[in-house]
Amino acid sequence: MNHGSLFSGIGGFDLAAEWMGWENKFHCDINPFSRQLCKFYWPNAESYENIKTTDFTIWRGEIDVLSGGFPCQPFSHAGKRLGKEDDRHLWPEMLRAIREIRPRYVVGENVRGIVSWSNGLVFEEVFTDLEGEGYEVQAFVLPAVGVNAPHKRDRVYFVAKDTGRNGCIQRKPQQEGAEVRQQRDASTRSTDGLHLQKGSFAKRARGHKNYWEKFPTQSPICSGDDGLPTGLDDTAFSKWRKQSIMGYGNAIVPQIAYRLFDTIQADSLSL
Repeated sequence: MNHGSLFSGIGGFDLAAEWMGWENKFHCDINPFSRQLCKFYWPNAESYENIKTTDFTIWRGEIDVLSGGFPCQPFSHAGKRLGKEDDRHLWPEMLRAIREIRPRYVVGENVRGIVSWSNGLVFEEVFTDLEGEGYEVQAFVLPAVGVNAPHKRDRVYFVAKDTGRNGCIQRKPQQEGAEVRQQRDASTRSTDGLHLQKGSFAKRARGHKNYWEKFPTQSPICSGDDGLPTGLDDTAFSKWRKQSIMGYGNAIVPQIAYRLFDTIQADSLSL
């Protein structure tokens, strides 16, 4: 199956798609650090910078699953909760991308605060917009602890399936082989002081299901508690270390995305 990601961050959804054996076709993020990581680990994927200025129509009918953790700051309890008045409210741009791409499935992610902001106004807007485009939508509050992570981290996930009611072209599901795509060779590359090791991502494909087995519950706990590879901590310059910490803080838990993707694939093969 083909996967594309919006607001990709450091590649949580893309990593889960790789675990599934899917092909990551493109990613999109305005943050240079995030794009540099995604381009390194998925060099064959198209890399887009600004969702507001990107035309996604070339992907119409080519993407099975489109994911996106549209910015959470407008709805997070940790912020000012300006909601739709915040210039980081980018759900309308994600909706435009969905209209242009017409994926078979959409997976969106946001903080739990989106449910309560303005009596659920934006939460309902996401449902209404997707249903208006011919998608059947369900929402789930999924905590990181649900996949055995050592912290709660509630997040809202929207999962939408194209019903074909809006004139889309339903692509025949690709039959996945039993073997996951061959892992990339473990190698280290240095770019502008950012040291990246491909093996640190690739190894997760072999052990992500039991990632937190015997995981330490006492300090120090770093990136690993979010289920992400620890290689991002290996940065030579302080500017990248700060970006690394921010990237982990904004990232999804890819083990949760993997569970959702696994269910989506089973559903697609049953059609």
